[in-house]
Amino acid sequence: MTSSLLVARSGNACELCHSKTDLSVYAVPPANHPDNGIMICSTCLAQLSNTAEPDAKYWRFLTEAMWSAVPAVQVVAWRLLSRLKNEGWAAENLDMLYLDEETLAWAKAVAVDDTSAEAEAVHRDSLGAELQTGDTVVLTRSLDVKGSSLNAKMGTVVKNIRLVTDNTDQVEGKIEGQQIVILTKYLRKQKA
Repeated sequence: MTSSLLVARSGNACELCHSKTDLSVYAVPPANHPDNGIMICSTCLAQLSNTAEPDAKYWRFLTEAMWSAVPAVQVVAWRLLSRLKNEGWAAENLDMLYLDEETLAWAKAVAVDDTSAEAEAVHRDSLGAELQTGDTVVLTRSLDVKGSSLNAKMGTVVKNIRLVTDNTDQVEGKIEGQQIVILTKYLRKQKA
């Protein structure tokens, strides 16, 4: 879509926050998607491109922008709400946001942090081996368990671990019947 068509469609305003200053065309990744251009202001662009520290309060206008009829705007709103899903308002909006199958596939084609969706975060042990839910690991040092008198000794075997989904540096496991969170840097995956 040409910039003159974008200006006409957007009313010469940012299609996210409606600002009318310092506008430019933003191509919503991936670049090969047709009609991926939106009109965007410099503040939104800085937030999107991670050149500015994400400000959850700034993005409150997504509550309105997510209802845009423009698929590229819907994709950006979905990605931003996903990025901010730890904020209650963003999680609620993400639950309400409906995207058709094609638009949702486009939104998921690029991970929230603009890296390939296949480059999902991976849990790794102290030696760099990939950890999976259900693996057995061995502690590489003795650890005091916070909030408990338990001291997990070096060499303790922890069976059937669970990955902490929002932090690749942590796994959950049971030691002496107590469910605890363990840092992956203190683990070594046990060979099957």
